[in-house]
Amino acid sequence: MKLAPLVLALSLNTLSFAKADSESIKTFTQRASEIDPRSMSYEPINYLLEKPDGSPADLQVAQVDHKNQEAGKLVIWMMAHKPNLAKMVNGYGMHYMQPRYANQWFSKVCQEKPVGEHCRGNMRLEAATGDDYSDQAQIESPDGMMERVRQYLIWLAKEDRKGDWDQFLSKDQSKVLWSKVIMSGASHGASTSARFAIHQEVDRVVLFCGPRDNFQSWHSLESATPKERFFAFSHDLDGGWTADHYCRSWELMGLNEFGPIVSVDGAEPPYQNTRRLLSSAKVDDKNHAHQVVTPRDYSKALKNEDGTFLYQDVWDYMFTHPVAEVGTAVDLDPGCDKDQR
Repeated sequence: MKLAPLVLALSLNTLSFAKADSESIKTFTQRASEIDPRSMSYEPINYLLEKPDGSPADLQVAQVDHKNQEAGKLVIWMMAHKPNLAKMVNGYGMHYMQPRYANQWFSKVCQEKPVGEHCRGNMRLEAATGDDYSDQAQIESPDGMMERVRQYLIWLAKEDRKGDWDQFLSKDQSKVLWSKVIMSGASHGASTSARFAIHQEVDRVVLFCGPRDNFQSWHSLESATPKERFFAFSHDLDGGWTADHYCRSWELMGLNEFGPIVSVDGAEPPYQNTRRLLSSAKVDDKNHAHQVVTPRDYSKALKNEDGTFLYQDVWDYMFTHPVAEVGTAVDLDPGCDKDQR
């Protein structure tokens, strides 16, 4: 896989983002079933309200910095709650939410060999919407990510008036204003974020180590979200990269129309205004490579000699770079295997 040359020049419009103020950050944790009593468990796909020991399995997290919420955007994180990521996006003036949705089905459904080319994509869409897209499970609307988010926003609007959570709802609170939402996730969560954003227009999509689903074709569907709003970042030792899963997904999604794959190592924003970013920085192993691109556990994050986070500029770029500023289109890479059957 060829990478674009490093870009060392600073962008003229590079922005400096305020760090979140710990004293003014407010974190809210509440069970989905307490917010909406219609919530149910789906044992066949391990989508539960309680764990086997009786502890809650449907806790949801939301966070806002009351002193810095000017962005007017909500980041929905489609994996387990990451406090460091939440604080980082609060520093951009954005709200953060981690809803509970069906994300444990991966090893339980779509196990046929070969798996149908729409099986996983349809399952992701049903988990996200609560609508009937898959024959592998039957998730009702109150348990889809969309309705969980809407109900949580209604609850937050009452509990935290300073947080202005109702700005993300229609006036009658019947709909989420997805035009103000940034979908984001890592790995499995990146794949579902991308599949949902192809179905439903959102403000932006931030994808870490993903998407995958290398036997599926949903990536090339006509997208409700303009594809220049998708930003993706991986490490070249990640198994999803070495197996051509990510390069395949990115090309099927049409991201080559907005610039080449750019190495971020030693480079400065705006990375040729591309939507496809890659690192070759030294890591322990492929598992570390899969995790390290995500702002999750800062104790494991790679750092520069001055102690700053190696990928901080990359993270800032992915969440805040103006979507209208795009790179120059490049041809598909013949070395990326897009037919993996």
